[in-house]
Amino acid sequence: MRNDKYTPIRNGLLAFLLGILAGCATTHQPSPDSADGAPRDESPVAAFAGSRDGGDADTEGAPEEWSGINDALFPPDPEHRTLETDPALTDAETGEPDHEAPQQAAEDAEPDLWDRMRAGYGIPRHDNPRVRAELEWYARHPDYLNRTVDRSRPYLYVIVEDLERRGMPMEIALLPIVESAYQPFAYSRGRAAGIWQFIPSTAQHYGLKLNWWYDGRRDILASTRAALDYLQALHDQLDDDWLLALAAYNSGAGTVNRAIQANQRYGKPTDFWSLQLPAETRAYVPKLLALAELFADPGTHEIEIPSVPDLAVVRTVRTGSQIDLAKAAELSDLSLDEIYRLNPGFNRWATDPDGPHELLLPLDKAELFETNLASLAEEDRLSWRRYTIRTGDTLGTIAQRHHTTVDVLRRVNGIKGNMIRVGNALLIPTSSRNLSAYASSQDERTHATQNSPRAGRKLVYAVRGGDTLWDIARAHGVAVAHLASWNSISPRDPLRIGQRLVIWQTRDIQAGATAGPNARHPLDNTTRRINYVVRKGDSLARISQRFNVKVSELRDWNSLRKNEYLQPGQKLTLYVDVINQTENI
Repeated sequence: MRNDKYTPIRNGLLAFLLGILAGCATTHQPSPDSADGAPRDESPVAAFAGSRDGGDADTEGAPEEWSGINDALFPPDPEHRTLETDPALTDAETGEPDHEAPQQAAEDAEPDLWDRMRAGYGIPRHDNPRVRAELEWYARHPDYLNRTVDRSRPYLYVIVEDLERRGMPMEIALLPIVESAYQPFAYSRGRAAGIWQFIPSTAQHYGLKLNWWYDGRRDILASTRAALDYLQALHDQLDDDWLLALAAYNSGAGTVNRAIQANQRYGKPTDFWSLQLPAETRAYVPKLLALAELFADPGTHEIEIPSVPDLAVVRTVRTGSQIDLAKAAELSDLSLDEIYRLNPGFNRWATDPDGPHELLLPLDKAELFETNLASLAEEDRLSWRRYTIRTGDTLGTIAQRHHTTVDVLRRVNGIKGNMIRVGNALLIPTSSRNLSAYASSQDERTHATQNSPRAGRKLVYAVRGGDTLWDIARAHGVAVAHLASWNSISPRDPLRIGQRLVIWQTRDIQAGATAGPNARHPLDNTTRRINYVVRKGDSLARISQRFNVKVSELRDWNSLRKNEYLQPGQKLTLYVDVINQTENI
């Protein structure tokens, strides 16, 4: 060191500063152990590093002048590993804090869709026990949320865009998590379908097309438009209250209005939390509020939400006319499963001949598809088969056999009405691949469900005229809900003559009984099967006496347990000998 007239001053200043550091190190009270169990480093440099820029050291008790000391006076020691607690220290070679790195990283990072959504929240937070209960459940199941977020990736951006364009609360983008966990093929027992879970009547009221080829409830773009139209209409009807609008989306506007009117009659509040609503609805709204809070601040709840870039990943391309989905996959260099995932509204092996004539494709595949489609001949969009009409054929049976519709056969072949002639030829559009390749089509999804291994003996029953799901379930000793689930239908879905249903029987109803109610009793010229509606005051004993049959037979015919009570309106199947009846039946 150079010895000049400033040396005493310099030495005095250095001693003064070191004295301050020593005093701070003495007054600082660190936690006894560091994160790895070793004693925390008590050096002055460590104490200094841990107390700035939001570090984890406790600065309480440090001199007020501490905050004014320039960092340049105390360059950090590059070999001092305790300085890793300082997020600014990133350059291991020089030991110099890289103050520009975090800012640059933030500038280079892709915008996150969750940030955009949080900025657009519009529903007030509610600190309610029901919300807290749902929040705790979601926080305990991060894997469920991660799977849901992954399923939402192709769709989330377009939903957020639509919400922003309409000025609607961004929390609504989370509603498909509550409705369907973002599963486009979700189908409820109440006949609701798609990520927004529309029932047929509401879907049609809001302009969604439903037919053999296409189900608009599962079309991501069409169903989102309809769902947001519906929610906005409910919001406008219910005093601009989003909680009531959400409740009405779940249980119907009539249900919510009746609950409001009931509270008004008794002078009670009419906000969502005060209404007597169905149990499902009382949980439905808190679920969305809990999700909104969780996605707003996942760190507080100790979970990590996977990032979703705030970028478009799909776009719509025009097809112009019907096209085989396998051909579309080939033209866009995608798998059939990917085509169905983005276009779940198409039920069969091809798009609807009457439209929509468009597909949702990944951005990086859309241009390829359009180029390849432009060079494809019109007749090559579908495969064709020439079929010679045989004796006994009808347009209906031919259409069913070739997985198309009567309307398509009429249109392609210029047929009016249903008249066809044996020996004439029909031109039939057919799939280019075996139908099993179209694994996400409605037929193949149903087939997969029906053939999933289950407990019991598997039966296949062909629906006959007059059959109902309830009759078939009773005849085979199974629950209606199970029968519907095994066949990917709703208990309220209409049955078609010839439709094949899979039944899994866990117990024998009657030896040799393998199909249908009529197979449960040997019918002869004097025995009739009748459907009897239970009346008030009826019992098995009274019914058995009236129709001259045994109580055990009544139980067997209707899969009734011993001591099971009858309910007025319940339907029973009876096999009665008409000769032994004392009254008209």
